[in-house]
Amino acid sequence: MRKLIYSTVALLALWSCSDDDNVTAKPDVDITGGVTNVVKVNADLTVSLSTDKACYKPGATVTFTAEGDMPAGAKIRYRNGSEVVGEQAAAGRTWTWTAPSADFTGYLVDVYRTEADGSETVLGTIGVDVSSDWTRFPRYGFVATFDASKTADGVIEQEMAFLNRCHINGVQFQDWHNKHHWPLGGTRGSLDPVYKDIANRDVHTSVIKKYIDVQHSYGMKAMFYNLCFGALSDAAQDGVKEEWYLFKDTNHATKDSHDLPDSWKSDIYLVDPANEQWQQYIADRNDDVYASFDFDGYQIDQLGDRGNLYTYDGGKANLQLGYESFVKAMKRRHPGKRLVMNAVSSYGTYSIAQGDVDFLYNELWDSESSFSSIRDIIHNNGLYGRNKLQTVFAAYMNYAKADGKGEFNTPGVLLTDAVIFALGGAHLELGDHMLCKEYFPNDNLAMTQELKDAIISYYDFMTAYQNLLRGGGAETDAGVSSTSDVKVAAWPPALGQVASFARQEDGKKIIHLLNFTDADNLSWRDMNGTMPEPRLIEALPLRMKASTKVNKIWAATPDALGGAMQELPFKQAGGEVTFTLPSLKYWTMIVIE
Repeated sequence: MRKLIYSTVALLALWSCSDDDNVTAKPDVDITGGVTNVVKVNADLTVSLSTDKACYKPGATVTFTAEGDMPAGAKIRYRNGSEVVGEQAAAGRTWTWTAPSADFTGYLVDVYRTEADGSETVLGTIGVDVSSDWTRFPRYGFVATFDASKTADGVIEQEMAFLNRCHINGVQFQDWHNKHHWPLGGTRGSLDPVYKDIANRDVHTSVIKKYIDVQHSYGMKAMFYNLCFGALSDAAQDGVKEEWYLFKDTNHATKDSHDLPDSWKSDIYLVDPANEQWQQYIADRNDDVYASFDFDGYQIDQLGDRGNLYTYDGGKANLQLGYESFVKAMKRRHPGKRLVMNAVSSYGTYSIAQGDVDFLYNELWDSESSFSSIRDIIHNNGLYGRNKLQTVFAAYMNYAKADGKGEFNTPGVLLTDAVIFALGGAHLELGDHMLCKEYFPNDNLAMTQELKDAIISYYDFMTAYQNLLRGGGAETDAGVSSTSDVKVAAWPPALGQVASFARQEDGKKIIHLLNFTDADNLSWRDMNGTMPEPRLIEALPLRMKASTKVNKIWAATPDALGGAMQELPFKQAGGEVTFTLPSLKYWTMIVIE
């Protein structure tokens, strides 16, 4: 990657390129836009930063560690958005910072040095989340294999260290249980050291416990997975009643089932989630789970629209209302535990949101495969959750490619994450490997080092700027266009163009530019891993409608400078503002204050 260096002269020259001869500047306009520092954009950051936890409570001590070239005279700066809230000289490779008292706030911490000409070179960055409750800004990960390979020294620690570096604050335990209707291997008083999961894979009880302990040491929360209505073929001997099931007919002759391979333990037979006796039964089993493992909550699953189903007495089942009833029953039974429920292809989202879930979780499939669907779901979830619940997507990348062994297509992953993060969502994708299929243990695709490095930058960005990305605010017209041959158009995206999306929040207009100029399709799935890498757009002249005075314009991107902000010179006259964006790769955020 080419290094980009902007000096004061260069920035002003870029600004002048965007000037429109037909616009006359007003005498009282600050042409430089209040730029007080100029950043040298070093594409190859030389300092790698890490923190001791994924998130912090207000007033907690944050411990940083730096690796790499830390030159004499380096400084450390703490920012919330564009506001500098603290600064200190770098002294050693480990230091602490007391998190501010403001709750639910993101910070970008950068290590930099001041050059002889007064400019700054950013050496390394990291995001910090100060939040007393992880569900305010959930960054959800997973683990899905608990066999003997995880008992080797350092394996779990290494996996969780990477999730910590990406600020993952909640972890879903997939396919950890013995049976859907009897999750424990053994009983509360006598746990099996090793048992089989649904696919007849070994599960070591000690591995589950160690994962939870290591996650808790990082401040992460551990959520156990289970269906809301699953029972295996031997469920009767464990106390599940015939009258609790869902049937395909009114005569209770054929149970609804989710068929699985013959080599697995059993198909899964569906129980009515609204049946109060079933709710009591599975809540009793959850008592056993919580007594045996230090889980923080329950990740509830479903299987989407099942068509017409009937209860034992022949009445028509209403699954969606059943989900609300089930969630509320689980909350009543364990009020101190967290609940999240999957909405498969958005099925039942409204009813789930009326329950006591802590955020909304959407598993996306073909009917929601377009980039434009991302915005629609987040918008609808905001309505269903009264703008109080965040959205996390289970969105499986390179799905067809994952039928065989290979590597994730970095451009496809980054463009999808750019869209999800810019529009205010989060992406369940990181775990003991990167996620590519709905069967979470599938690890056919590997992350390249390039992708790992980029993902860290993206998660730093989502964490540092969480208040701008996920803080709410009203959607608004970005009102931005370019005077170059690059076409910038309002959302939804179109091939060959840059898509713009904007929100208005707390006196700021936050504009996101997403680069589809070289995209080969408009599906986030990148099924076969063909999405090409977009060309880097540099020195993009932009103009924006502005009816009120603009005090500051700054930009930041996870694709350069570790997400550090750059204040931009601008000109305001004739009801619009003109300025030049230094670069756009996948995604750049512009903030108008």
